[in-house]
Amino acid sequence: MSYITSIGTANPPHKFTQSQIADFMIRAMNLSTEEADRLKLLYRASGIESRYSVLSDYGSDHFNFYPNSDNFEPFPTTRDRVELFRKESVGISQLAATRCATRIPALDPNDITHLIVVSCTGMFAPGLDIELQQKLNLKSTVQRTCINFMGCYAAFNALRLADSFCAQHEDHKVLLVCTELCSIHFQKENTDDNKLANALFADGAAAIIVEPKMRKGMNLEIGSFFCDLVPDGENDMAWTIGDQGFEMKLSAYVPDLIKKGIGKLTSALLAANHINLHDISYFAIHPGGKKILEAIESELKLTKNDNRHAYHVLKNHGNMSSPTVIYVLNEIWKDLNNIDEGKKILSFGFGPGLTLESLILTIKNF
Repeated sequence: MSYITSIGTANPPHKFTQSQIADFMIRAMNLSTEEADRLKLLYRASGIESRYSVLSDYGSDHFNFYPNSDNFEPFPTTRDRVELFRKESVGISQLAATRCATRIPALDPNDITHLIVVSCTGMFAPGLDIELQQKLNLKSTVQRTCINFMGCYAAFNALRLADSFCAQHEDHKVLLVCTELCSIHFQKENTDDNKLANALFADGAAAIIVEPKMRKGMNLEIGSFFCDLVPDGENDMAWTIGDQGFEMKLSAYVPDLIKKGIGKLTSALLAANHINLHDISYFAIHPGGKKILEAIESELKLTKNDNRHAYHVLKNHGNMSSPTVIYVLNEIWKDLNNIDEGKKILSFGFGPGLTLESLILTIKNF
């Protein structure tokens, strides 16, 4: 078996309310009064109250990254944005990893045998993995793996890989870091896809330590994974590289597509773990958006209280892509105590494809 023995999270310093971001978008997208009113309604209905960004521009009349012109030209290029990712991703990743590691006082940086770095919002080489190896004082022989451009569900692939590494040797210790700077890829073209993406996504980082042995205190035992595709949604969620940043396609049909596939996914996952839905005590569902959470609740007959940890993360952080589900797990972790021994957590993630990922975790108090 392998176990999550610690979690750490970090956000950049700039925090904005949804109304602040809406005002920026109205100006940047040059919306009419009628369009601006509809956009404000979308932001109010999002379930999000605040989000974080590495950019100060979203709450300012004077910009440091975007051009200070009425038409926002010249608009930042992909090169500009990737260079910003290189500059800003290291610090937030290091902070999340450090917070994760300090929860285990006995952990020595030299104990880490594997480093997995996840991101879909920026890439460079030598990369974030090498920067973290140096900043965290990990040994030069640490085995590094990067998972790039898989989107919101990538944390599940990273956990699956960490679980495999731990199965190889009883002394392996894996540090997993997910970092996304979604806000640097703002697109100003007046389209429904852009309006929806701009209303949801934000910046954040999360780190996890996975080990073959439990630590004293709370641990999450990793159980079986299950993955499926809803091919009908292949064109409804996509993430491509354009000349002026990474471009998100996110249609309003995604919640319906997830609702269509979530029942089959859940049944297969529960069968693989030899349990039933009533055996689940906690739900760690990726809050891709309020309507996605509501669609899953409707299909699986869950309550909003069942989904409270996901709603909390959505409300206070928005959708940060791959780290987001780890934030939800961290919120659950904060609530755990001795009476939760042996209880099950069901976790879901979603992304381009349309990909559905799932995992069962068991709470262990050692």
